[in-house]
Amino acid sequence: MTELARFGISINPSLLDNFDQLITSKGYVNRSEAIRDMIRSALVEDQVENADTTPTVGTVTLVYDHHTRDLSDKLTEHQHSHHDAIISALHVHLDTHHCLEVVVVRGTAAQVKRLADELIGTKGVKHGKLVLTTAGG
Repeated sequence: MTELARFGISINPSLLDNFDQLITSKGYVNRSEAIRDMIRSALVEDQVENADTTPTVGTVTLVYDHHTRDLSDKLTEHQHSHHDAIISALHVHLDTHHCLEVVVVRGTAAQVKRLADELIGTKGVKHGKLVLTTAGG
């Protein structure tokens, strides 16, 4: 087993109660595992936000009305022009008008953010969101 470091923390009792409720609702077995996950998440977020050369992977989620003139073609053109950065794409029909597209991307943080901005900024996209991560190294 990996060696673990133990440390103490001072915390307001009501904040601790709220934290315990949160970790219970999320299915954590104990506080230590929840805190380890929070630390990992903060470290990955810091890597992505503060180092534009960090290798990243992510998802670009788009919602749009596929009846919008030429929108599907424009999104496809964007994706083909960045074929080296796009790992995969998933297209889902939400209803008779709306589509959800999830594009899995890779590259440096700066490159992926630029590509996501292009896709999300395409005229006719109703909503878009980029979620970035790293291998956590």
